[in-house]
Order: sequence, then C-alpha cells, then structure tokens
Amino acid sequence: MAQPTTSPRQNTLRRSPEPRPAGRTGESGSRPRPKSSFNWGLALDRWLTDQRSTLTLGVLLMGLAGGLLFAFVSYLLHGNADQSAVDSALSRPLAESGSETRNWLGLVGASVAHAFVFRWFGVGALALPVIVFLSGYKLVFRQELVPLNRATIGLLFAAVWTSLIIGYVVLVTDSAETASVWCGGIGYEVNVALYSLFGWGNLAFIGFMLFFFVVYFFDVSKIRLPDFSRKTTTRTRPYADDTLQTFEDTEVEEAEAEADLDEEEEEQPPVPAPVASAPVPPAPVAPVSTPKPVSEPPAAPEVIAQSTGVTLTIKNRDAVADQEPADELAATPAPTYEPDPFEEDDLVAVHGLYDPTLDLPHYQYPTLDLLTEYANSRKASVSDDELTANKERIETTLRNFGIEIDSIQASIGPTVTLYEIVPAKGVRISKIKSLEDDIALSLSALGIRIIAPMPGMGTIGIEVPNKNREMVSMRSVVMSDVFSNSKFDLPVVLGKTISNEIYVADLAKMPHLLMAGATGQGKSVGLNVLLTSLIYKKHPSQLKLVLVDPKKVELTLFNKIERHFLAKLPDAEESIITDTKKVVNTLNSLCIEMDNRYNLLKDAGCRNLKEYNAKFVKRRLNPEKGHRFLPYIVLIVDELADLMMTAGKEVEQPIARLAQLARAIGIHLVVATQRPSVNVITGLIKANFPARLSFKVTSKIDSRTILDTGGAEQLVGMGDMLLSSNSDIIRLQCPFVDTNEIEDICEFVGNQRGYDDAYALPEFVGDDGGQGDEKDVDLDNRDPMFDEAARLIVIHQQGSTSLIQRKLKLGYNRAGRLVDQLEAARIVGPFEGSKARDVLVTDLQTLEEMLKRLKGE
Repeated sequence: MAQPTTSPRQNTLRRSPEPRPAGRTGESGSRPRPKSSFNWGLALDRWLTDQRSTLTLGVLLMGLAGGLLFAFVSYLLHGNADQSAVDSALSRPLAESGSETRNWLGLVGASVAHAFVFRWFGVGALALPVIVFLSGYKLVFRQELVPLNRATIGLLFAAVWTSLIIGYVVLVTDSAETASVWCGGIGYEVNVALYSLFGWGNLAFIGFMLFFFVVYFFDVSKIRLPDFSRKTTTRTRPYADDTLQTFEDTEVEEAEAEADLDEEEEEQPPVPAPVASAPVPPAPVAPVSTPKPVSEPPAAPEVIAQSTGVTLTIKNRDAVADQEPADELAATPAPTYEPDPFEEDDLVAVHGLYDPTLDLPHYQYPTLDLLTEYANSRKASVSDDELTANKERIETTLRNFGIEIDSIQASIGPTVTLYEIVPAKGVRISKIKSLEDDIALSLSALGIRIIAPMPGMGTIGIEVPNKNREMVSMRSVVMSDVFSNSKFDLPVVLGKTISNEIYVADLAKMPHLLMAGATGQGKSVGLNVLLTSLIYKKHPSQLKLVLVDPKKVELTLFNKIERHFLAKLPDAEESIITDTKKVVNTLNSLCIEMDNRYNLLKDAGCRNLKEYNAKFVKRRLNPEKGHRFLPYIVLIVDELADLMMTAGKEVEQPIARLAQLARAIGIHLVVATQRPSVNVITGLIKANFPARLSFKVTSKIDSRTILDTGGAEQLVGMGDMLLSSNSDIIRLQCPFVDTNEIEDICEFVGNQRGYDDAYALPEFVGDDGGQGDEKDVDLDNRDPMFDEAARLIVIHQQGSTSLIQRKLKLGYNRAGRLVDQLEAARIVGPFEGSKARDVLVTDLQTLEEMLKRLKGE
C-alpha cells in the first residue's frame, strides 16, 4: 500500500509566511490561509481523476475508434485511388485534393489510414481501433470487456504478425504493386530483408515468432498429446474472477484398474493377507484449526471409490511406491473424495492476487501540502535554571514533611515536564501522594499529577505543566517515520508522549475507543485527528466510516468524501447521521452487517477479518457463494450523552452488542462524550471498551468513571489527555488539525473519482415500521416463494430475514416482506429488536397443514 510519505508531491511543501498562532484546541482560527503558487501537476492529477473528465475522454476514444475503423476499411477498398490524393495534398489546394479522395472520412481519414495501413501494418492496422475502443469503454463504464493489458499486447502482436505473413505472400506472388496496401510497409520491407538473409526460409522465422508468442502469452509449459484411449468429460464452473475454468474428470474402466493393481502386486513382495474380522483402526484426527489450501492435497495412494455407479480415480504419482496391495485395499473401506476445481494456484498464476484497490485504480492518497506547516511554532522550552529551581522546591517541600529522596531527574515533554524521584529507604509512597496540593503550591503550577509508582521504573513521577507549551501540528506527526512506515491495520496517531515520542496506535487491536472530556478541551479535534490518520493511510476499498453527529456541525465537512469512505443506510439521504431515530436504525443495521459477516467467516473457515480477506485475496473464496472483500468499518459517535438521553436502551443495547462481538469481523467503535457519568457510560458499555481516552474533566468522579482512576481532572486542557490501554496510563498531547486543513483534505479526496454511492449497509426497519405494516399484510396475495420460505424457517428454526435472503438469494426488501407475511400467518413471532424472531411452528407436518388451509384446500 502506498504510504503518505512516498508521494511524489511531498517534495513541494507549502510554507506559510504568517502562520496562525497556536490557540486552544478546537478553535478554527480566524486568519485566512496564506496563498501558495499554483501547482500545475496537482491540478492535472485532479483533472485526470475527475469523473467528468474520464467520461468525456472515454466517449472521445470510443468515437475515435469508430472513425479509425471506417477510415481503415475504406482505405483497404479504395487505397490505390487515394494514394495520389494524399501525396499531392501539400502541393495542391485542399479543395482539389479532397474532391479526388474516395475515403469515407475524406482527406483526413485517407491521410491517417495511409500512415497506419499503407506505410505500417496493412490489414493488421484494424487491431488499433479495437484497442482504442476498449480503452474508451473502460473509462466510460468503469469496467473492462476483456483484460485491457493482455488484449493490447495480443492485438499489437496480431497487427505485426498479420503484416508479416501477408507480406510473405505478397513477396512470393510478386504482387507488390497491387497488394502492398494489404501487407503494409512493415510486412513487405521486413520480408525483403529476411529473404536476403535466409532466402525462402524466412517463413520458418515468421512461424517461430507465432510459436514463441503463444508459449509465453498463454503460459504453455509443455505440450500435451491427446490420449484417445480414455474417455474425458469437460465441465465448467464459475470462479472468483468471473471467468470459467475447465477441468476434466477421467473415467477409468474397471478392467484397467484391476490390471494396474495386478501389475503392482507382481512388482511388490508378497504380504500376508489381513484377517477380515480384525477391524482397521481409524487414523487419528488432528484438531481442525485452518483448512489446508486446495492446491496442497495430502499424499495418498491410488483409490478407487464406487459411488452411485460412477467410478472416480484419484492418483498421486509420487506415492506409487508406497501403495498397498489390492487385498488390503479391498479390506479397508475406501474414503470418498470429491476434487474441488477451485484451485488457488491456477487462479493466482493466471490472474494474480486479487487487488481491492483496483476498484479505484487512480485514487491518490492525500499529500502533506494539504496540512499547514507551522514554521514558527513554539517549542516547549524549560531553562536549566528553571529545572534546577523546581527540583530544589520539590526536595524542600518533601523534606519539610519528613520525606528524604535519593535522586531526582527531569524529562521535558511538549506539555509537561516529568520529574522522577527515587525516595529513600523506608518512605511510604502513599505519604508522597498525599502531598500533591502542597507540591503544586510550592511550584506555583496550575496543577500537578503524581504517578506513584511509575510502572516498571521503580521511581515516583511528578508531572509539572510547562509555562511555554509546544503546539504539536498534524503535519509533523503525519510526516514522521513512525506513522508513515506503520504496518498497523488501522493506524491512528494520538499525539506526543512526555518523552517527545510520537504515539501511534492500532485501532484494530484496541479494538474500541471511548473518549471523554469537558466542553472545549479537544474532543472534536481529537476525532478529526483520528479520521485524518485513517484517510491518510487507508484506501477507500479498505475502510468505511459511519459518522454519527448529534451536534450536526462537527462532522459535516466529511460529507465530501461520501462516495469514497462513508457508509449509510440504503434509503438515507445524508451520509452524516444526525437524527436519533436514524441512529438507532443504523446501529441495528450494523448488527445485521456483523451477523452477515460472521456467516461469511463461518463458511470460509476463518476466525477473523484478516484471515478472511487473505483467503479472498488468494482467490480461495468464490464470490458466487456470497464471498467478497470486506473493508474495515469504523463507527464514530461524537456525543453519546445526547443519544442516551433521547433513545436510552435502544442505543445502549446495539452499541454493547457491537462492542462485544464486532471486533473479529472488522467493525470498530469510537464513542465520545463530554459527560462521562454512570448513566451515560453504563457498566455494559464501559466493560467492552478496554481503550479509553480522557481530556480534561471537571471532577475526580468523572475521571474515575472514564479511566477507573483519578488524574484527568489535573490536566491543563488544550489537547492534554490521558490514554488508558492495557491497564497503563499514558499522558499525551493531542495534535492540532484546523478546520481549513480538514476542508482541503476532504476536497482533495472528494474531487477524485469515487464509487457510485456510499457503502450500503443492510436495510433495517424498526418496531414502528413493522407494526405499521402488519395491518396491511394481505395473505391472499402472498409472495410466490412464501411456501419455500416457510419451510426454510421451520427446518432451521430461525426466523431471521438474513437467513431467507442468503438461502433463497433474495433482496433484503423482498425477504423482509416475506417475514411480515410469515408473521401474519402465525408461522414466526413478532419483531424483537436485534434478536431473531421466534418460530411458532415446530415441524414440517404442521406447517404443511397450515399451508393447505391458507390455500383453501
């Protein structure tokens, strides 16, 4: 995957002569952005990736292909008459030359055809309009009729080779004056040169050219002679790349099989016949973990299995020497084995690994010049005199309370300076922690935080805020090697640590993040930083975002990337969700998406999304069975408190269910709130969010609610935050990303060619919709597949819409109507939220009687 730091446009960095001063985190600034010189390369790239440009260029190429075809065919018919008009076009008036031209496209068509047909390829020039048409078709319809690269290579070779073979015929028949237009200049001149070197043996050279091309173009490794002594049947089956692969099933006569076994018995030493009554112990079965690739079957001797009258032979030539005698084969029941033609090696060898980014092949990652460079940004500066004075104050304060220390060291961070002290022997740590306010008073600090003890350090830490803080810009962290070279699945940069190290986390391993903080302390900027990190590192085919914004103003800028990164319900008008009712439907829709993905993982024999996508990339999963490449989905909720006040349990239950189960199938949650109280962050939600991040809060109670410990109330604001992950507390300074920077990034992505629409989540109809439609269900006008759906539900004893949709291959709307009709017929129970409906009929016999009554029989 392309990294942001390797973009060729990063060498041109926009520097602002008058940068905005570092303000409070969350402020967008009022000064206009400095103007920069126009970037012609960037403008050209945006024009080439614009859908209107590609549509116009594609139609132009298709029209050009038609014109070339007309001109070439016309020249092949009237080329001899048009040659004189073309030769004299520059020496005579255009009106006279044009009137003498017989080409269907006039003098221009005759001139172009004269170059391509007469001077170059002859009849082979007809391949060129086909190449131009295929290129235009791909730009207009965003898909290929045939693989464009292979078709271009094949057609160009066909043009040259056709010219050569016809040139040979023209040279042999000595008809250059009348037929040179059919072979072109290349075919005739090359044959004249070859004739002077090899004589009439140049035909062998032309034939070998064709053989050489076929061998390498079609990857022919050896010549196979047909075996007419065996009967072969050919079948076809669709595969992951929407092509058909042919395979053979060889039927072997029983007489041949017995003869082969007799020959093997003669070559092997005699073996005592086994006792028929002695049972053959079964082979030990290894625990199943991950299914082996089809391309590596276990070694086995030749086995002949009789099943429904069809003889099936499985051979492994490498194991011929280890084959058992015929009597032993007869005593042991032969295992049945059905070869799977979906061979990984064959598909990968022919088509290569599946690349999901080819859906948008021209997509360009955002560049660094979209982020502001603060050339004069302040650095955290603490003088040696200040450090020495603070150390002495800390020592004096502790000594006044009878606490002696052995040593003290200082580490300067972007926001705070960490003083690490080693207490003398016999000093109780709790006594030092109780002096937090006294130490803050002696240092004249806004507030200090004592870490006693520091994990794995054997010291006690005292964090003192710096008077001159460092402003951590988004550009400085994005261009760092730690972020640009990150191999995480979902890398997000969270800021700088006390030791000035950039902290990058993997959202896929968190796997969910809970954010809290008082108003104006940097939550919205923190969400923007997280979204910016993901957009800079992930391709639209690999990531989808579900954005919930009850405030209606914080995430609206991301509307521009709807066709690239956003996901929404099929009937939703806006991709940013602001209505509480739609939030409930979206959360339940994500639960349906989660269940559908788990079914796909179950069918594929995978445990998580990474294994599943790796199998699909290797073309080991068949799309016709419902398999597809699954992108990561990140749900971001900007204000949970508002949703809990208006919806309550309707929001809490799906969020808790997603937090419990969705991590394995690539759905991750980022939930933010400004009021981390127990009625907002309930125990059910809190237990499933192991990673928590807190900006400054108003009280120690709020800090304990979000982090299970105090300290967040002692933060200094403006992006200062604490991250709790794996029972560790890390203090970070959140980067600052301005509104104008987000605007430029979204505009850069949104102006590129995207998908036709946002990623469609499964349709979900709430309780109100289901009850409203129940009265309108007409059982006299049942769906044609009503009986089949009813039998399916009763057999599986699971009343879910997704089951009908998957097994009967129906759309979600039709499957939902079938469930409503089944409910009206008292076959399934009423809607119960995200749970499957109860099945009221327990056996098929009772169901058939109900169906007869419905039919009036």
